[in-house]
Amino acid sequence: MITWPHDRGDWEPLLAEVEPVFVALAREIAAREPLLVNCLDESHRKRVRQRLQDAGIDTGAVMLALAPSNDSWARDHGPLTVMDGGRPLLLDFRFNGWGNKYPAALDDAITSRLAAQQIFGATPVRSIDFVLEGGAIDSDGRGTLLTTRRCLLGPNRNPGLDRRQIERQLQRYLGAERVLWLQHGALEGDDTDGHIDMLARFCDSSTIVYQACDETDYTAYVELRDMEAELQTFRTADGAPYRLISLPWPGPVHGRDGKRLPASYANFLPINGALLVPAYDDPRDAAAADTLASLFPDREVVPIPCRPLVEQYGSLHCATLQFPAGVELRQPVTG
Repeated sequence: MITWPHDRGDWEPLLAEVEPVFVALAREIAAREPLLVNCLDESHRKRVRQRLQDAGIDTGAVMLALAPSNDSWARDHGPLTVMDGGRPLLLDFRFNGWGNKYPAALDDAITSRLAAQQIFGATPVRSIDFVLEGGAIDSDGRGTLLTTRRCLLGPNRNPGLDRRQIERQLQRYLGAERVLWLQHGALEGDDTDGHIDMLARFCDSSTIVYQACDETDYTAYVELRDMEAELQTFRTADGAPYRLISLPWPGPVHGRDGKRLPASYANFLPINGALLVPAYDDPRDAAAADTLASLFPDREVVPIPCRPLVEQYGSLHCATLQFPAGVELRQPVTG
């Protein structure tokens, strides 16, 4: 699922630069699996369909839904999938604009709007009165979650809940048996309070890849160095140290206002048969892609140009949300 950018929000001055990124995402995803695209209104839907057709993308694998949005970060406003009794269940957590930093009422309603259009078919959707963004957690698929204290324990998402209470919520709704909490790790320009998907990710249940930093005068150099040290203390469910793989550090990426942007190679996206990796027009793009290719040898590695995305402080994993096999995706019956 992706939520297409439009001219009635923060993307307005950057629309010409960012739409080609979404076209590239749509091309790679639709060539391998069904793609759900959220559109602002009927006029926007026609525009998106035309952009896809002009790019030669087979729209037979694409569902264009009407779901008005504040922004385009599907990872955070879309539903999270768990298995319940052997069947997928979509969890519609609350989204409050990364701790009430930005307007989010439309984004928070996207999942319910999609469900009302029967896009998920017979796959059930459950509303959860708990603020949680998909980019804030990473799972090994075997009961272990990786996250950051600064994000999940911050007072601007679920005030009044302490670490133990939040862990109980993660256990209750996501089936988490263990939560690995990172105290350290930050990127200059990040506005999510430390989303894990820009810092460190599981590749399998025993391997974690993380964003390293060799720029000693970078403002968060110590934070990233200390994060690396923390990761070295973590253990798998079997008690073994994790295999830790560092990613090259991209050179500085600055926005139109001159401020440093949170570029990270950790924001990659596995899809069917491929691994989409961020590229920032940087000499280290190739080394990062090679590193990730070695960790996913059965997938074609496809670089996606992400400099326009980081203008709004996210990258390609942030802009997408996968559904596992078993989730029904249908053309909308209304709208």
